[in-house]
This record gives sequence, C-alpha cells and structure tokens, in this order.
Amino acid sequence: MTGAPAHVLVLGGTTEGRALAAALDGRPSLRVTSSLAGRVARPRLPAGQVRVGGFGGPDGLAAWLRAEGVAAVVDATHPFAAGMSRNAALAAAATGVPLLVLRRPGFASVPGDRWHPVPSLPAAAELLPGLGRRVFLSSGRQGIGAFAHLDGLHFLARSVDPPEPPLPPSLEVLLDRGPFTLDGERALLRDHRIDVVVTKDSGGAATAPKLTAARELGLPVVVVERPPVPEGVPVAADVAGAVHWLERTV
Repeated sequence: MTGAPAHVLVLGGTTEGRALAAALDGRPSLRVTSSLAGRVARPRLPAGQVRVGGFGGPDGLAAWLRAEGVAAVVDATHPFAAGMSRNAALAAAATGVPLLVLRRPGFASVPGDRWHPVPSLPAAAELLPGLGRRVFLSSGRQGIGAFAHLDGLHFLARSVDPPEPPLPPSLEVLLDRGPFTLDGERALLRDHRIDVVVTKDSGGAATAPKLTAARELGLPVVVVERPPVPEGVPVAADVAGAVHWLERTV
C-alpha cells in the first residue's frame, strides 16, 4: 500500500517558481502548493494548487507547515524578497522541514559595461545626480519611493502595476511585463533619451536585454546588489537542480 503524496510548498511568484510547479505537476508522489505574495494584481498562475497572501511572519509560516504536513519547502521567490526568504529559513529551522532556495544566477558584466554597483536603492539615488538627468528606473514599483526626493531628474519607470506614492516629481510610468527584446530596449532608451539606467541584480533572461542595450549606447548602469541567501540554506541555480534536490529529500 502506497503512502500519501508528499506535500511540497513552493514559495513562488517568479519564472522559476512557475517552471518548478510545472515540472512537478502530475507526479503522483507529490502534492504541490505554490504560494504567491499577492502584490501583483493579475499574477501569472502556476500549475497545480495555489494560495495567495502572506502567512503572518515566520511563526505563521511554521504553523502552516505543521498544519499542512509539508515535507519540503522550495523558496523560489524573487532574489530581492529578503523578508520572505528570512521567514522561510526561520520557519524551516523551527519545524525541521527541509528548505531549498531556488535562485537564478545574477547578471554578469562583460567588457564595455559601465556598471556602478551599490548596496541599496537609497545608495543608487545618492549616486544618480552625478551620472545623468534622464533615468530609466527598472527596479520595481515598490522601490520608486527611494527616488522621490530627486527633483532635478526625470524618471521613466517600468512596472507591471502602477506605483504608489511617494513618487519623484518628474515621473513617467510605463506599464509593461517582460520578457523584453533587445530591439525593444534599444528603442526605449533612444526614444526617451535615457542617459542612465537603474536596475536590481535580479538576473534572468527576461530583463537582461536592457543591459545589452545600455552597453551598446555607452550608458552608465547603477546595479543594486542582491541580498545574500540565508546562511546555511542550500541553493539550486535552476529548476533541474531543485527537482533533483526534491527527489533526494522527499
């Protein structure tokens, strides 16, 4: 007689989270729940069971893991979702549930790039006035407030949903969702006369073309470095690695 399927929680909302859910969907030995934070109005839903919304911090997540009999957790959240990654690590430690971080590699600079690495969005805002006046802000709508005090610059911000105040005085918002093409990014930077780009080191192919376009145009790029993965938590760089870990762990 076979046992019940092992319950796997995927903390998702990313391309990797959706790809992992699709890879695991239909396996009779597993029951997969993907959890989305609910910050995007119309998220792309993964295959299988989905829950939307927070857990109530690490204690709430730990209680959910116990109540749902979760056998393993894969943190496939955005590389900058440091709070959720921290909560997952604390909840996993409290419950003894195995945890893996599925994290895409960061961007890699190549000859010709004019990158300016910074540790945070406020540090990026401090650096900007010395680099340019027309800024392509491609760092997510939730961080735009870090630039609200810069009244001498014009910002073009791209996000899936409209940003909320505080906002810079001179701001144009472009509502769009990747993946983006190199031709499209070249046109965007030229048409808007952009002279400096701000991005997070989120990695992935969907948003990488803007870096190529900036390099071709000789533009400086302020790159916000990603937060570290919680100490002691194993990391997989791709979906195949996460599936392999689950096959060995669950």
